[in-house]
Amino acid sequence: MKTTTATHPVLDRRHLLGLGLLALAGVARPVRAAAPLPAVQVYKNPSCGCCGAWADHMRAAGFPVTLHAVDFPGAIRRQHGLPDRFASCHTALVDGYVVEGHVPAAEVKRLLTSRPRAVGLAVPSMPPSSPGMDVPGRQDPYQVLLVDAQGRETVWANYPQPASPRG
Repeated sequence: MKTTTATHPVLDRRHLLGLGLLALAGVARPVRAAAPLPAVQVYKNPSCGCCGAWADHMRAAGFPVTLHAVDFPGAIRRQHGLPDRFASCHTALVDGYVVEGHVPAAEVKRLLTSRPRAVGLAVPSMPPSSPGMDVPGRQDPYQVLLVDAQGRETVWANYPQPASPRG
């Protein structure tokens, strides 16, 4: 009887497929889940509705948010070193930073990623185009300010941001 070293074509394909998968597994890096975003503590006047809308905006961006009804949110702002000239209707604390007013969640995420030496971010007053103050059909310009420990501000972002080019 004659023996042969040839193998069945289906087995060859399965063998090759298995080797290919093993090779891929060897070079593939484990996928890490994104770290959860830190909690946002929002201090607001009990009767303010736009503060709750801003909290909803932050939740939609993935932040866990807790609302605290206080009679004078400005006390929290002052306690954490943010001057009154940056005042808005609510003060939030997140991972060591103050976030004053209707700051877009994207800017808070950028702050937490870049970790500048600062007290935090502020959108003074209550611009009608900012998150939580959305007025349909309005795109009023406003600035997000980065405030340092000496109370100096720099422009962190301008809104509305230009539309990205489509390619």
